[in-house]
Amino acid sequence: MGSSSATHHKHRSYFWPLMAKRPIFVPLLDGKRLVLERYVEFHWHAGFAKSQKQKSIRALHETALREYGVQHPLEISSKSEDPLGVALSSFNLTFVTKRGRALTVEAAFQGSKVFERGGPFVDIFQKSPIDAKRDERLRTSGLLTKFSFFGNDWELDPKTAFYDWLYINALIKNPQLIELLTDRDGFTDIEFNPERSINCQARSAALFCALFHTDKLNFALQSRENFLSLYRGRVSDPHMPAQERFLI
Repeated sequence: MGSSSATHHKHRSYFWPLMAKRPIFVPLLDGKRLVLERYVEFHWHAGFAKSQKQKSIRALHETALREYGVQHPLEISSKSEDPLGVALSSFNLTFVTKRGRALTVEAAFQGSKVFERGGPFVDIFQKSPIDAKRDERLRTSGLLTKFSFFGNDWELDPKTAFYDWLYINALIKNPQLIELLTDRDGFTDIEFNPERSINCQARSAALFCALFHTDKLNFALQSRENFLSLYRGRVSDPHMPAQERFLI
């Protein structure tokens, strides 16, 4: 009897839909705030296969349309079904520095980290994005203390400022992507979980669009001080799931 009940329970729970919450980042054009974070609860399709991730992305976007009116969302990750979203992934988005070095955003970000016992490890710049992210020194060098990119230091607060700046500077060097990106009204990254991560390429893309549409992009990129001024008095760190959050 017990075995039959357990079996029945197992089969019953198998058909229960798994639900998940992920943010969608919406660029704001009112000139007061720049990015709105809305948490969307949707049907999660479990599994590591790319097809499963894409089913979850479709469910996320369908719910965002139904509940929040986001009509033209874009998934930015290697799992995106849209080639634009794949191209905008930090693993694929590249830029050339003033010194003529071609870097991916991911490698540039990881190689700029400075820890208590080492860094920045600039040799990471030349690694593939996945190897850059997995470099053992990033986990064995103590606490993260700051970022240093070609001699320019960035503090850890505001928490997303350096990653946002890096991503937006890379994007501005890819005008063919900008034209397509700025038509979108919401951005997601199915792999981003704010309980485990801070920086998010979807948030950075939304910030770019907000600056672009409110004619603040040139001002923001004129200097690091100008860029950091966007965050003063505003929330820039990730939050636990809530219906909506203004970020910056």
